[in-house]
Amino acid sequence: MVKLNKIYTRTGDAGTTGLVDGSRVSKADARMAAIGDVDEANSAIGVALSSLGEGPIRDALNRIQNDLFDLGADLATPGDIDWALRVTARQSAWLEQTIDTLNADMPPLASFILPAGDPGAAALHLARAITRRAERSAVACAADTAISPEILIYLNRLSDYLFVAARHVNQSAGADVLWIPGASR
Repeated sequence: MVKLNKIYTRTGDAGTTGLVDGSRVSKADARMAAIGDVDEANSAIGVALSSLGEGPIRDALNRIQNDLFDLGADLATPGDIDWALRVTARQSAWLEQTIDTLNADMPPLASFILPAGDPGAAALHLARAITRRAERSAVACAADTAISPEILIYLNRLSDYLFVAARHVNQSAGADVLWIPGASR
């Protein structure tokens, strides 16, 4: 378990930060951008949690927040370190199973839907959009730096899960908010 007695260290005052292996990189490094976007996605999920009641989506989101910390640790650990915490295929497979379970009771999509509706659904849609940005950042990082391919898979599945979870919340509140092409014409 992590124990932090002092929050500020001053070691990043010159614009660098430490990775798990002790190396230092610029805070503007693509790896750090991906880590920051994952952190923002996790925070957005926390906001969504504040809008949701008890139930399977809340339980899943609590697990996902922990998985995102694992994913951030994976991103922050360069190289092949035996003891490193890494995202696994099991975590992505669990997301797929959870998506299938939620999706089983919902009607098929007949239109694009708007990121709106119930406050919990809207918060989940925002978390999904931020997760997509985190995925783009991780892809950019992977273009120059070796990272686990499981990171990209997990982020892709997570955005799918958040979409289905938002639909599920909106279905419970009435229905999806459908896109009406040309509605403002």
